[in-house]
Amino acid sequence: MTLDVVILGVFVADTAYRAERQPKMGETILGRSFALGPGGKGSNQAVAAGKTGASVGILTKLGQDPFAEMALNTWKNAGVTPLVTQDPESYTGAAYIFVDDATGDNAIIVSPGIAATISPADIDAHADAIAACKVFMTQLEQPLDAAEHGLRLARNAGATTVLNPAPVADLSAGIIGLCDYVTPNESEAEALTGIEVSDTNGATRAAEALLALGAGAAIITLGGEGCLYHDGQSAQHIPAMNAGPVLETTGAGDAFNGGLATGLAEGLSPHDAIRFGTATAAISVTRQGTAPSMPSRSEVNALLSSA
Repeated sequence: MTLDVVILGVFVADTAYRAERQPKMGETILGRSFALGPGGKGSNQAVAAGKTGASVGILTKLGQDPFAEMALNTWKNAGVTPLVTQDPESYTGAAYIFVDDATGDNAIIVSPGIAATISPADIDAHADAIAACKVFMTQLEQPLDAAEHGLRLARNAGATTVLNPAPVADLSAGIIGLCDYVTPNESEAEALTGIEVSDTNGATRAAEALLALGAGAAIITLGGEGCLYHDGQSAQHIPAMNAGPVLETTGAGDAFNGGLATGLAEGLSPHDAIRFGTATAAISVTRQGTAPSMPSRSEVNALLSSA
């Protein structure tokens, strides 16, 4: 089976706590609600791509435990093909997510479990799938050497390569130079470039710095302000879309990246692929959770047609 999109990344079980505020050290407070569900940036992006119509595979490692069963069921329901190794000697990743009950903003701790051991050898085990795909996407929740190896294999095979540099890490120009698209948010762009990103002017300067490091194009996501796209010729601000009241921003960046991958795999122009990702993210923030908040293709099409 040939996959249009291959996403290297991590699955974690999200344990989400909604409360008025985070507790101080040594303090216990009462929460407003709790939810357990599927998460992890790579997995969320794969679910978003699968639900919006891409033929997509997720390359990762799991334990053999209830959280692994959650992962496999999540991918099955979203039409995602697992390119997965399971290890009974370790555990499937998990994440603590604090959600501010008033604003929907979040803070997250990720323990990736066995996925922290993803190596270049694991990438090589699925080299055929990577070589045949149209779009290869990764983030930085798994080890950096695996991400770099996957990007290089995909680049050499002619696939479009996308790096979502989250959580942010020190990246060499060699890694960024393997990327057709780099998709940081404001804080990640600032950490990578040293340039403050508080508006579109700052985003433009940060994008130019990423281009100077070798990126083919930079897409800096700006939350409710949309994103800034720079391809080395010109910079363009693409506004956010309104799909309803914002309930929770967790997973919005993953929704955007998954939708972007779908658009790119279908041959849309960068501008239209970004709008497709923007619509995917706009719908996701009107719902609770990460993977469960990802919209269907028909929902994205409906928002695009009305925007």
